[in-house]
Amino acid sequence: MPTIAIIIALLIIIALAAYATHLLLTLKRRTEANQKAQAERQAKAEERRQQILTDIRYIAAAMLEDRCELSEGVVRIGKLFDALSMSEQVAGDFPNLFVHYDIIRDHPIMDARKALPKQQRMKYDLERMKSEAELEQVILDEAKRIAEFDKPTTH
Repeated sequence: MPTIAIIIALLIIIALAAYATHLLLTLKRRTEANQKAQAERQAKAEERRQQILTDIRYIAAAMLEDRCELSEGVVRIGKLFDALSMSEQVAGDFPNLFVHYDIIRDHPIMDARKALPKQQRMKYDLERMKSEAELEQVILDEAKRIAEFDKPTTH
């Protein structure tokens, strides 16, 4: 006949086993919930990435159709590639676009441009127009490729 001590020990073991099972099930549920949330975040990030790539292609097409000025398109495309953290990855594929982008990326626009002294505005305009004149055709050639751009090869 089992003694009281053995029965209490068995009850303690059963209680600990039940608690361990409860903890394992809780961990499993949380792990699954975290994996699902991570998958949802990744899907949302990929959807956003694809939308930005669509925007980049649209801007390139607009540049080719003269619906968007060359420098404006370059700045917009450059900033979108920056937002995707892809500028370094694609700069070798579109070097002329990024040369022009580096020249004009920090030029003030809108109200900030209006607030500049006339001499400073003219200096920025001259710098932009010189770069446009030198690079326009090769940038437009790159814009043709960008209009068809999909996913870059990973390095």
